[in-house]
Amino acid sequence: MAAAWQDVVRDAAAVREAAAVAVDAALLAGVLMRTGEQPHASDVVNYAPFTLLPSAVPRALFEQAYAVQQDFNLLVDAVSQNKEFLEETLASTIKVDDFTAQLFRIYMQVLEEGLAQTVFLGINRSDYMFDCGLDGTAALRQIEINTIAASFGGLTSRTADVHRLVLNVLGKTEEASQLLPNNPAKGLALGIAKAWELYGSQRAVVMFLVEEVQRNIFDQRCVENELWNRNIRVIRKRFRDVFEQGSLDASRRLYVDGQEVAVVYYREGYVPQVYDEQNWEARLLLERSRAVKCPDIATQLAGTKKVQQELSQPGTLEKLLPSHPEAVARIRATFAGLYSLDEGEEGDRIAATAIADPDRFVLKPQREGGGNNLYGEELREVLEKIKDSPERTSYILMDKIRPQPALNYLLRAHSPLQVSECISELGIFGVYVRQGQELVLNQAAGHLLRTKAIEHADGGVAAGVAVLDTPYLV
Repeated sequence: MAAAWQDVVRDAAAVREAAAVAVDAALLAGVLMRTGEQPHASDVVNYAPFTLLPSAVPRALFEQAYAVQQDFNLLVDAVSQNKEFLEETLASTIKVDDFTAQLFRIYMQVLEEGLAQTVFLGINRSDYMFDCGLDGTAALRQIEINTIAASFGGLTSRTADVHRLVLNVLGKTEEASQLLPNNPAKGLALGIAKAWELYGSQRAVVMFLVEEVQRNIFDQRCVENELWNRNIRVIRKRFRDVFEQGSLDASRRLYVDGQEVAVVYYREGYVPQVYDEQNWEARLLLERSRAVKCPDIATQLAGTKKVQQELSQPGTLEKLLPSHPEAVARIRATFAGLYSLDEGEEGDRIAATAIADPDRFVLKPQREGGGNNLYGEELREVLEKIKDSPERTSYILMDKIRPQPALNYLLRAHSPLQVSECISELGIFGVYVRQGQELVLNQAAGHLLRTKAIEHADGGVAAGVAVLDTPYLV
């Protein structure tokens, strides 16, 4: 925690007053989620969980994360266009991971048929933690890059105003004035709008592909409303709606419920549980269409953990971005140690090292959405069980990052107000649009800071572990 807050954290009366103000401010600002009890209703809502105080983030690392985002956009786009790389990298994974294998089958089927899609839209979020070295200096280390359904760009657009008010109430007006403006919702909508425009049909709609249970609907509405404000029509459909109402015409234009769809923006489709036979058929229909998919299936595959691990190998970035040596250097500077558990001598050695010293590592499956990673004793148990089985190739191993904890209050509905030791994770949103081979848009679109108590090893806001936060640059 920045020294600026030390006087506040231990002042119980000031904290209670500020927390009451903060909760009302969050409700006023629209930092909202539907409740777990009534996840389909917007007439009973509560505030999304957030920190009472903004968290200190080293300015140099924050700027580094922004500076490298366009490079990561370029890299994701390059990977998504490189069939040989994806085929080779995922060869071992698709033998043991049914979900990745099914995505890969659709990818190959669409390529064989020939892509109808000519405009490509990427919305990703690169997530980092601040690794504290033995000498006390912090380094930016990438946790992962999310290439599908990267969320909270909407709610985080409203969180800084809440923290600004809290600091003012606490008499920290100078510090309040230093909180940065942040509006990822606008940046994400800009990318979707550009893709819609390049698709070239004024009457076509943008389709948000959404979950059956939509607790986080207000986050999506922030982006949706930005599109309506540009006079771009938005419809919200689930996979089963696409299965029942979707069709392609002779030119492979996509129609859902009689409306032509220019852009499919996925806020669903990243976990195996949502797919049954019908939903896989719907996914194939979408991928075969001319509509701009965000992401298309190649870009979803580019975001897998196995690809992340392969990108860290010597020489890989240079092959993928041959004419961008500066970008390669900036990207590589953010990598943590990543290790393959593929079958063979090297994989055996890495597995044995992790079993002997599990606290050094994180074990990651090929899954998105938070709450999937394994640590410590659990990591050891799982690796012991699968160390001699091909199943281990569906995981990667990563060095455990050790951030410096700080004190804060995590405000959650119906939870007691208590101080916690916390760590934070910084995400930078990136947006790019490519038409044919020409990149027509490539930019960072804002940031997301999430904070959790140190006793929770893994999990994001939607998983109920982390809370929304605002960076206070130091």
